[in-house]
Amino acid sequence: MGAYKYVEELWKKKQSDVLRFLQRVRVWEYRQLPSVCRVTRPTRPDKARRLGYKAKQGFCVYRARVRRGGRKRPVSKDSVYKYYEVIMVDPMHKVIRGDPRINWICAPVHVRIPQREKSECLPFLEKHRELRGLTSAGRKYRGLQGKGHNYNKSRPSKRGTWKRNQQLSLRRYR
Repeated sequence: MGAYKYVEELWKKKQSDVLRFLQRVRVWEYRQLPSVCRVTRPTRPDKARRLGYKAKQGFCVYRARVRRGGRKRPVSKDSVYKYYEVIMVDPMHKVIRGDPRINWICAPVHVRIPQREKSECLPFLEKHRELRGLTSAGRKYRGLQGKGHNYNKSRPSKRGTWKRNQQLSLRRYR
C-alpha cells in the first residue's frame, strides 16, 4: 500500500485516539485564524488528489469556516463551526494553460462549435457543469454514484424515475 492509502485508512477510523487528538489540536488552531484563509497544503492530500488537486503552480487551497448545519462532510468541526477546504485553480496561469489534462478549465464559457468539429473539441463543452448537476457533488445529490443492476431505477435521476412512474398514460383509442 502507498502512503495515500495509509492516510485514507487513518481517516476512516475517526474515533481512534490519534485522529481525535489531531482533530482537537487542529480545530483549536483553525479557531484562531480568520474565517477564510489560504492554506499551504490540503489537510487531506489523498482526498484532494481524488478531487483533482495537484501540487503545482496555479492550484491553491482555502479553508472556510461556516456555522454548523447541513449534511456536507467538513474537514474538521467543533461545537460551533465546520471547516471546509476549497481547491481553486487559476485559469490564467501559464502552467495550467499548458497542461492538457487541466486546461479544459481555461476554455471560454460560451463556445459555439459547429457539429462536424464537436468530436475534436469535447473537453471544451464542459462549461456550467455545476448548473447541469455534472460535478461530483451534483451527481451524488442526484443519486448517480452507483453502477449496475441495483441502480437501474436511479437513471436519469431518482426524481425523474418517480415522476415517470406516477404519470398515468392512457391511449387515445382503447
